[in-house]
Amino acid sequence: MSSNKKSMFTTDDGQNLVFTFILVSSLFLLWGFCNGMIDVMDKHFQDELGLTKSQSAWVQFAHYLGYFLMSIPAGWLAVKLGYKGGIIVGLLLVALGGFWFIPATHIHEMVKLGSVSPATAFVMFLIGVCVIATGLTFLETIANPYTTVLGDKQFAATRINLAQSCNGIGWIFGPIVGSMFFYSKDAMGNSTGSQTLYIPYMGVAFAVIGIAVIFYFANVPDIKSKDDYHLDNSAPGVSHSIWSHPHFVLAVVAQFLYVAAQAGIFSFFINYMTAEVPAIPSHWDAAMANLSQHAGFLRDWLQGWFETNKDGVLAISNKGASNLASLGFVCFLIGRFSGAAILKKFSAHKVLGLYGLMNVVMTFVVFLKIGWISVACVFLSYFFMSIMFPTIFALGIFGLGARAKRASSFIVMAIMGGAVLPKLMGHVADVYNMSRGFIVPMFCFAFVAFYGYNWPKFSKAKSLNSVAPVGH
Repeated sequence: MSSNKKSMFTTDDGQNLVFTFILVSSLFLLWGFCNGMIDVMDKHFQDELGLTKSQSAWVQFAHYLGYFLMSIPAGWLAVKLGYKGGIIVGLLLVALGGFWFIPATHIHEMVKLGSVSPATAFVMFLIGVCVIATGLTFLETIANPYTTVLGDKQFAATRINLAQSCNGIGWIFGPIVGSMFFYSKDAMGNSTGSQTLYIPYMGVAFAVIGIAVIFYFANVPDIKSKDDYHLDNSAPGVSHSIWSHPHFVLAVVAQFLYVAAQAGIFSFFINYMTAEVPAIPSHWDAAMANLSQHAGFLRDWLQGWFETNKDGVLAISNKGASNLASLGFVCFLIGRFSGAAILKKFSAHKVLGLYGLMNVVMTFVVFLKIGWISVACVFLSYFFMSIMFPTIFALGIFGLGARAKRASSFIVMAIMGGAVLPKLMGHVADVYNMSRGFIVPMFCFAFVAFYGYNWPKFSKAKSLNSVAPVGH
């Protein structure tokens, strides 16, 4: 028992890298928080600027475009600058994007005066979203593969899932903060979200500058991953491409489709909760009001969770749905922690296949629109999505040696899938309804399940814990 704990964060040369792992895990918390705020921003722009669901999905497009544009440069710089240098560059880019929201919010306010068009204000925010995403690209390109080498390779999938659990924590608090500043109202009940949207991003900017300083002085060794496929020992003049390995190529496809599904579900969560949930019993609103009287914090937080919609039915408000998104991310976080434990006992590819299959079922039930059962399945989909990104990542870079950094950049580039599906899912929702939109991520999860169950055939390895690939 104790030896396993020791090998979890101890390298072959005896370095104990627990502190380094904790420090790197803080990066996962950071981008989870930023992503959590992005996921509750769509409805704000739908209401403030009169956008359709498909149009508001430009937020996700700008976010994931940053990943697409910078993933290859980030991978190249990771090789040139090492892990520490690449991380610091990424943090400074995030700070720049955070400060950009200050002038963007000012321009947003000018829309009410008629001096700036809604489209111009929207583009200004999209620029800030894209710049932050370029910084997060550096962090994800570097931090994900780095966690897999901070100890014994047997626990690579466990380490990356533990680190990604911090991502889940950030995703819980992101929607809460978003609801406070994006959907705030004054005493008259008027929205003040356009005036306060910049505040959390300014806070992020100052926080990442502090983290960058800590990384500058910290011990962040540049560790090379195992070369199980002997790519680094190729004869002079012989090029052994990472693209010759099906397990990596299909990991790029699987990650594209997974992030596409994730982005669609996350970004339209508020739309689903405000439009597709069955009518709320009136006594729920009374119970919430009674509960909020017991403490000032509860009063401020719970006030306005429900509202009477245009059909005269009591429904969940934008603010209530935004806070419920945090409950979804609690399910996500529980999945991450429990998944890290499960991955210590079962093969990573089998767990990925099972979770992918379960989400095919969850999204299909949402598509069928069968009341509260479908609502519950939305939350369960968060649980089963939890281990997908890090596990696909670990399976994709398995055995690639020094080329793992370059392979990582392509897997991060696959995050561009998040720019594509929300627009398609939003279009389906505009034409039919939000429940029907869940048919799109269902097909994405089907491919993830296919990749997981067939990974041994693609990689010629029995499992992620194999010492060497079969046949090599």
